[in-house]
Amino acid sequence: MSATPDRAAGHPSAYGPGPDSEMTWLLHRAAQRMRAVTGAAAAAHGCSLRDHIVLSAVDKSPGLTQIELGRALGIDKTTLTSELDRLTRAGLVERRVDPRDRRARVIALTDAGDEVRAAIAADAERAEAAALAPFDADQVAAMRAMLFELIGTTDDPGTSL
Repeated sequence: MSATPDRAAGHPSAYGPGPDSEMTWLLHRAAQRMRAVTGAAAAAHGCSLRDHIVLSAVDKSPGLTQIELGRALGIDKTTLTSELDRLTRAGLVERRVDPRDRRARVIALTDAGDEVRAAIAADAERAEAAALAPFDADQVAAMRAMLFELIGTTDDPGTSL
């Protein structure tokens, strides 16, 4: 890889990764870009990107227990508990007793939480579409499929997203 990418070849920064960079670096930078645009959409509604991700996961996978939600998101237990405490105080989610196991709690959106989630999702979708505008629909679909396959079914220990 060249130490100084050619700006004329479409590289915005002499210090950024080039197309031949390590995959981890490229994925990291791409994730940062998408976090910036979707985070701005969430912030416009008084929420953080993490709020948006949790609300979206609860919407897309209803009926998950708190532990299952943490696994699905790859968020550690402590971080998720803190996040859910905040979302509960804000009136966006509620914890219900799991009918399968009274010791567990199922996370559910409140009506207010669903309204906020839907508004953020619409703005985030527009922001993602703008960020992905250089690609045609088939390329975006292929990228989604590759990322989904890369994520796989591994049981990651979780992070503090």
